Amino acid sequence: MTKKRKRQEDFQKVKLKVGKKKPKLENATDTTFKTKAIQIPEQLKEDGVLPTQNRKLNIKDLLSQMHHYSPGVKHNALLGLKELLSQYPFVIDAHLSSIISEVAAVFTDKDSGVRGAAVHLLQFLASKIRAEQIAPFFPLVSAHLSSAMTHISEGIQEDSLKVLDVLLEAYPALLTDRSIILLKNFVELISHQQLSKRLKSRDKLSWMLSVNPNRRVTSQQWRLNVLTRLKKFLQAVVDGSSDTEDEGLQEQKDNSHSVRNPVCISWKLHANNQQHIQLFESGGLRPKINSSFRLRSLTSVMDSAEKGLSSAENLKGFIEIIIPLLIECWIEASPAQSAPILGNLLESESQQLMQQVLSIIHLLWKLTKRHDETYKMELWLRMNYLVDFKHHFMRHFPYSLQDTVKHKKKDPCKSNRNCMKSSNNIDHLLLNLTLCDIMVSLASTSTLQTDSGWLDMIRKFVTDTLQDGSKLNSKQVNRLLGVTWRLMQIQQNKVATEPLIKAVYTLYQQRNLLFPVRTLLLKFFSRVYQKEDLRTQRIRSRSKVLSRWLAGLPQQLALLGLRNPELSNQLIDIIHSAASRSNKELLQSLQATAARIYDPLEGTLVLLPAEAQRRLVQLVYFLPCLPASLLACLSRCCIMGRMSSDLAATLIGILHMRSSFAGWKCQVQDNSVNDVDYFSFLFSTLIGFSREELTSLQGIRGKPHISQTQLSPIRLYLTDLDQFLHHWAVTEVICHSLSTIPSQSQCFDILQTGICKYLVGLVVIPDSTAGSVLCAINKLLDQACIISENLHRFLASCCYSLLYFLLTIDREDAEHLQKRDMLWRSCISALALLPRLLRLMLQSLQVSRICREELPVVAQLLRLLMQHGQLRSHMITNEFLVQQIIKDIMTLKSGEVQEQWLTDLHYCFNIYLASHPQTPGPINTVY
Repeated sequence: MTKKRKRQEDFQKVKLKVGKKKPKLENATDTTFKTKAIQIPEQLKEDGVLPTQNRKLNIKDLLSQMHHYSPGVKHNALLGLKELLSQYPFVIDAHLSSIISEVAAVFTDKDSGVRGAAVHLLQFLASKIRAEQIAPFFPLVSAHLSSAMTHISEGIQEDSLKVLDVLLEAYPALLTDRSIILLKNFVELISHQQLSKRLKSRDKLSWMLSVNPNRRVTSQQWRLNVLTRLKKFLQAVVDGSSDTEDEGLQEQKDNSHSVRNPVCISWKLHANNQQHIQLFESGGLRPKINSSFRLRSLTSVMDSAEKGLSSAENLKGFIEIIIPLLIECWIEASPAQSAPILGNLLESESQQLMQQVLSIIHLLWKLTKRHDETYKMELWLRMNYLVDFKHHFMRHFPYSLQDTVKHKKKDPCKSNRNCMKSSNNIDHLLLNLTLCDIMVSLASTSTLQTDSGWLDMIRKFVTDTLQDGSKLNSKQVNRLLGVTWRLMQIQQNKVATEPLIKAVYTLYQQRNLLFPVRTLLLKFFSRVYQKEDLRTQRIRSRSKVLSRWLAGLPQQLALLGLRNPELSNQLIDIIHSAASRSNKELLQSLQATAARIYDPLEGTLVLLPAEAQRRLVQLVYFLPCLPASLLACLSRCCIMGRMSSDLAATLIGILHMRSSFAGWKCQVQDNSVNDVDYFSFLFSTLIGFSREELTSLQGIRGKPHISQTQLSPIRLYLTDLDQFLHHWAVTEVICHSLSTIPSQSQCFDILQTGICKYLVGLVVIPDSTAGSVLCAINKLLDQACIISENLHRFLASCCYSLLYFLLTIDREDAEHLQKRDMLWRSCISALALLPRLLRLMLQSLQVSRICREELPVVAQLLRLLMQHGQLRSHMITNEFLVQQIIKDIMTLKSGEVQEQWLTDLHYCFNIYLASHPQTPGPINTVY
């Protein structure tokens, strides 16, 4: 066999037969597999539970569409989100993180429609989400906002300001936490950096205004938009600082006249060692601790960027950047760039830009005053910027508006030089006042000679504005008074301050001033008065205008009444402060107006709320004289119930301290309260009704106002429960005052004379008056007192009428039941102190004159008197009288079935009187 044939045998081809399967290879792979279905019913149900909007899309679907490449889809998704969240607000809490992140991400979207929808959705969410809810996600929102503000696209930058408006309105505190980053963004919106040619070696970068012709608005309008937001942002920073001050009157720290909640002290509890008074050194309600150590502020341990503008270094750095840019903006808008004929007239847009420039500088100046080293900061500001400010700001001062609006109808306001606002809400007066506020903050007493030129310009402008007679709003007046106060502090001699005070008083005398304006003027005058009063007597020179203002306050208070309680409170506080300092002019005016202020019908005292009433009552102590007519008014105020019983007690205590019975070792005021007038006041207040009212009561007959018995000539007028309780509380104070008078017998004789003159002989007497008279008799009676027969008989009639009324009160009459204990104690105490009073009352019980229905009442009264321990001995003394009354009752009831009340009467007589027991009975008896 040849070699070729052998080689072919090694690789022989396998021949397959038809109809046979191909055999499997040895290294073949098995590719067969099996599958099974997986069912997850719970997850499938979840999608059905989520709420959907009109397009049947739930929150997950809408959020997923926010990533779509199509602007239309994203725009519809934002609209759908607003629709869904407005219908189902609870979805916001469940998906807050996703909603915030997706909405913030489209702040920098290329499509303006998407950005506009995002702003509207953000505005909607801001009204639904609280600050503490969004706080964890706010760094993300702020980062997207910063990205939008620094974006290369002009449209995105413009829309970022709209986002900023929403966040400043809803979350100012959260936004100002990232003040350093956002302030830099503001700067970059209107300027760009350039390398200074002078300082190339030091690589110092300076900023200059940028101009972008691609914007839809002019460069000046764009800067106005940015500066408007910067002003709002800085205002939020100022408002968020811990030390809040008034915008105009910034130096409120030395104002001792401030509203403080007084510490209420009960002298009774203090005298009994039940209440301790803690005093602090010059601290008011906020105690100050004198210590040479000073705690380090928390801001000192934070990073410089985290401090924001609370750091003096950061604030100086931002001022160095922004002030030159603001001056450039001012130069572009100033009248110097216009035709020379215009002078200091400004166009509308220019004035708006200048107003924002000055407002930003003013806010920065306020922030500089929040730091500890204020003097060093003011010195640094003066050294760096006073020259530029004088050259650019004061060059055309004062500024006014060039009105280019077509006049359709003559308006008297437009003829006024200081017309507050034009048709586009531009306040040129506020522009000038803001400039004045900035400039005067750079001046001081030490620089008065150097700055006299421009200070005189400001002083003249302020004086003319105050005396112009135009209507000013509260913001303008606040800034105006702030400048005035600063001018008065710079030059404190009377020659310079008196014209300013006179100008303010001219404004104060205008009629129909707005309440905020009137409040600001009151605060200003009060502050000036406090400052003037702090000077020593040697150098004090009282302002005549200020004295005239103080003298007019009481009359204003009397005229104001209830028309403005808040303003009345401010007037009362100022009057109280001046009266406590014994201001002669004010005290004379207060004395002349006291009768109108304390009029019981229409006076200020009875019209104002309780707290104001308390302050007015305290003013009584400072009145130079308290005539009889004024005491009569005060007595009516006490008993009419238009002020509380506690306040009436305070008034009575003040009058007692002003009287000659207060126990002063030296005479404080000569004849401030006459003794006769003082007793008349006490007696009138004790009676509780005027002579005219008592006379009108004599004609009242029958129930339910009258309680009448046939055994007493006195009928009781039943007062309302509130009136009774008020009168009774005042009675207790009157009795205490009477008991402190040294000569009790003479005091009792005066009281006896008053009762016999004004009450004895009356047929109808109020129940509270009868009880008050008995209470006063019990308090003043002693062994030296001699009671007349007329008073004895009057008191006996009062006692029986009161006891009859108490025993006939219906159990369902809850109002009169509350009087029972007080009247019962008064009657029993009087009967126990005066045995003859009990005898006269028993002698008046002539049962033959009464009807049968009154017999059980007389029997019950006798039984209660016999059972009472304090009256036991007196009842034994009058045993014959009691026995005779019981016999008369038996005579009238003879031939009838003996009732239970008659059996009880016999039993009590036999137990307590017939057997003459030696042991005393119970002190009180329940009736």
